[in-house]
Amino acid sequence: MSEGRRLLDARIDVRWGDMDAYGHVNNATYATYVEEARLRWFASLPGPWRTPDSAPVIAAQTINYRRQVEWPAVLRVALAVERVGNSSLTIGFTIASADDTARVHADGNSVLVWIDPSSGRSIPLPDAVRAAAT
Repeated sequence: MSEGRRLLDARIDVRWGDMDAYGHVNNATYATYVEEARLRWFASLPGPWRTPDSAPVIAAQTINYRRQVEWPAVLRVALAVERVGNSSLTIGFTIASADDTARVHADGNSVLVWIDPSSGRSIPLPDAVRAAAT
């Protein structure tokens, strides 16, 4: 994750159901952990981040898997701004052990684009998002 503006550090408990047949957290679940942290950040904003006329969609997401996660565990998902565009926001993330943040399980980034749901066309970032990200 780049050293951009830090947005949030979220503690997330690993659930038994997050594991796969191999006894570690399923790779798709990492995206869910990032989504949970991102939604917590959105909820902390002082203004709307989505409305009936605007909503974010994931345009791209990269996850680098560094180390397996096994249950039980508590993770720390750190989010930071990598890039702010006109209608997009790139958020870097690191998923680490909550008790040892040097033990990184995954990192990467998500590119979110705000769209008009009725047309599917991109629109400018909401003011609350832009203000919090810059």
